[in-house]
Amino acid sequence: MDLAFSEMAARSENSPARWRRPFLIWMDGIEAGWAIPLLLIGFIAVWLAFLVIAYLGGDLHPDVLETWTLGRSIEWGYAKHPPLMGWVARAWTSVFPLNNWSFQLMALTNSAIALWAVDLITRRFARGDKRIVVLLLLMLVPIYQFHAQRFNANAVLLATWPIATYCFLRSFETREVGWAVAAGAAAALAMLGKYFSVFLIVSFLFAAICHPQRRAYFGSLAPWVSAVAGLVALVPHLHWLATTGAKPFAYALARHTGKAFTSSLVEALLFILGVALVLALPTATWVLIAGNRLKRFSLDFRAMNAGLLLLFLVGVGTIAFPAITSIGLGTDMPPIWALQGLFLFPIPIVCATSYPIERFYSVNLAVLVIGIAVVAVVVVAPVHALYRNINPLHEGRNFYQLSAMEVTRQWHRQSDEALPAVGGDDGLAFATAFYSPDHPVYEERLVLPNTERMSFQTTFERGWAALCFANDTYCIASMERTAARAYRYVRSEFVLESTLLGQPGATQRFTALIVPPSIEGTITPSPVTGVAEDLSASSR
Repeated sequence: MDLAFSEMAARSENSPARWRRPFLIWMDGIEAGWAIPLLLIGFIAVWLAFLVIAYLGGDLHPDVLETWTLGRSIEWGYAKHPPLMGWVARAWTSVFPLNNWSFQLMALTNSAIALWAVDLITRRFARGDKRIVVLLLLMLVPIYQFHAQRFNANAVLLATWPIATYCFLRSFETREVGWAVAAGAAAALAMLGKYFSVFLIVSFLFAAICHPQRRAYFGSLAPWVSAVAGLVALVPHLHWLATTGAKPFAYALARHTGKAFTSSLVEALLFILGVALVLALPTATWVLIAGNRLKRFSLDFRAMNAGLLLLFLVGVGTIAFPAITSIGLGTDMPPIWALQGLFLFPIPIVCATSYPIERFYSVNLAVLVIGIAVVAVVVVAPVHALYRNINPLHEGRNFYQLSAMEVTRQWHRQSDEALPAVGGDDGLAFATAFYSPDHPVYEERLVLPNTERMSFQTTFERGWAALCFANDTYCIASMERTAARAYRYVRSEFVLESTLLGQPGATQRFTALIVPPSIEGTITPSPVTGVAEDLSASSR
């Protein structure tokens, strides 16, 4: 097989088929500076079309809606996460509208920035086809399309990790103050995305210590300047943590710790296995490209460029340290948390090869990636949309916009004022805040479906609404307890049906509470914790 591929590659180099010529012209533009931007623009356009078609009957993921909700107020931190994802959403919506395609475009733009940053690193070590091969191999994994569309604290790292890695690489290579400051600031930015980025920073330290040039690096000002720059950049967030009780840490500890040794060991093994499975397709593709030249791998690895060795060590650290932490501290460690760092493996593997990659293989890889994207848009997206219209997404996303509009309509039957606040099921509340034309403020304290806690005082002066799935008895009971302190409230149940291009689909029942504006002001909760009696007529 290797011989057959080699013969085809030789014939293609001498006399390429006509259909290959546009690809050859495109790849000639890599070093001219226009081929990579064209690839990234095409990537955004094709996968935006996929998301728009595939989710015609479904709205944004609740993580995306939560991200926008957080970004409505610019803070140095939020209850569950560091602030970067909220900042990005706030900046985006200062230019783009509040709708599904806008946020899908934001997610894919984040992916394109990530891939651009990967190319910044790659061009330090390779020219021409190898640059495009690295990006195409990464486009074979479902990270920059499907993982990215769920724009949250994980997805925001897709761009920040390669940017931080590039700055660290330049700082290690040059030991210049400017790059050292950039490395520290970029690492801080990654930390403001998600605290999991501490593993990237520890991996930088690990790689620098293990690298043959460690003496020169640690003997310079660069690492110390980076440390100071990173801490300075984090000072406002650290101050916020100190003055607010470090809520994100408390949330993380409550949500992700407390596993037994056996469970954490399994978690660590699944973390490593999950990473390997995600890389399986690009790995198999690379094996076909390399063919019998894989025999040179050990020689090429030993002769690896110093910068590539640094990247490889960073990549090893980003997999090893989370697994070790999972075992040592008994924590969750889903493989999805490692996806933003997988670029650290294709770059050294492709760029360290001592042989060129023939255009035959580069074009074939491009055709494979483009073919997958076209099939996804033309076949998979419509099928997904049709299927999900009948079998709704488990988060209830088929009904987000519909339920938001219905709750808003019910509110305006009680008041001429804009709906000021919304609570209930988190996903439904986030959706109401986003899709309702009133854009009410999400208020967690109004309804706490998973706890008996209640704030000492709940304000009803301007009124509020809450929404739960009709089968969520905990959510309904909680919102009724809160509403019982109000002057009056209206409870209703309603059924919504999803549609796709006029075709009816699945149905879902909801329970809503409307607390109209009241002159009663603030009412102190009583110690009673039972389910409140309906104080007014229900609307059906």
